[in-house]
Amino acid sequence: MADAYIIESVRTAVGRRNGGLAELHPADLGGAVLAALVERADIDPAAVDDVVLGCLDPLGGQAANIARTSWLAAGLPESVPGVTIDRQCGSSQQAVHFAAQAVMSGTQDLVVAGGVQNMSAVPMASSWRTATVPDPFSGSAGWRARYGDTEITQFRGAELIADKWGLDRGTLEQFALESHRLAVAAVDAGRLAGQIVPVAGVTVDEGPRRDTTLEKMAALRPLSPGGRITAAVASQVSDGAAAMLVASEEAVRRHGLRPRARIRAMSVVGDDPVMMLTGPIPATRRVLERCGLGVDDIDLFEVNEAFAPVVLAWLAELRADPDRTNVNGGAIALGHPLGASGVRIMTDLLCELERQGARYGLQTMCEGGGLANATIIERL
Repeated sequence: MADAYIIESVRTAVGRRNGGLAELHPADLGGAVLAALVERADIDPAAVDDVVLGCLDPLGGQAANIARTSWLAAGLPESVPGVTIDRQCGSSQQAVHFAAQAVMSGTQDLVVAGGVQNMSAVPMASSWRTATVPDPFSGSAGWRARYGDTEITQFRGAELIADKWGLDRGTLEQFALESHRLAVAAVDAGRLAGQIVPVAGVTVDEGPRRDTTLEKMAALRPLSPGGRITAAVASQVSDGAAAMLVASEEAVRRHGLRPRARIRAMSVVGDDPVMMLTGPIPATRRVLERCGLGVDDIDLFEVNEAFAPVVLAWLAELRADPDRTNVNGGAIALGHPLGASGVRIMTDLLCELERQGARYGLQTMCEGGGLANATIIERL
């Protein structure tokens, strides 16, 4: 099968809820990274075969196929199509998979993959609340027949993972504190600056908290009575967008492009939808097997920090090196603009591989419904 190459990648800074990006129309937020990607890659935008963007809660400004509206809002050619997808938190990582699969199959040569989410304007699960049948789980007779009336939330899933892997609140909060420390260090060292296109005057990720402490975390109330999951050990509600250009070998030659990485292997799996967030474990095992690599062959890991227990359970099961995992902090510190996070993370992974002169990076994300994607990229 043909290779798929990553040519260029760019993102906005991640804005806090009601922060610097909150007032920006989602199509303009997405359009900013699409325009920047075209400029950085130095390509004729009319040569793009498709634009695949991830976005959850397609309501209001995020409705009507935001991949298409973002491309047009950026002033880019009307001849280029677009499609919006929802694989929950892994939507833009799945967009990269779809782009790579199109290229590998030989049906397309240049595909933009990315995502956009303005969670300040369209709060998470808004689409549920506005529906006539608002509950996507227990409201279904078929679901109840299979899973009973079990509560289905990501917060309960995180608690169940903490229970199963014996993770106490102190361990979770220590992990969260380290995420902030690493993110602040990365910001201060300028390691993230090259990834970011300034939008609405926002040039730096707004999420990392310089003043957070274990004492402050310990004072927070758990999200469920008697639980150990608090806001401190969960990803932040955020706004942002990211985009990546994926190309075939033929497109590289035809357009004189310089690939930065090769997409070596991809996987997507389903797992327990009640515990919900454990999918990165089997997804990682599958993608390593498909690539013929072991954990020790991977130089850098990115495991989305939806909640601290997700990453800690993954580390315990894969026996991966924590010092090679989320080295610039994760979503607990940097934030999680749902539809955009996959490419935001892959952009960071690519840049860090280049900075370190390393070869292989592996990214995985848990997703609503008990799903997970995993991707291995190889720096060129």
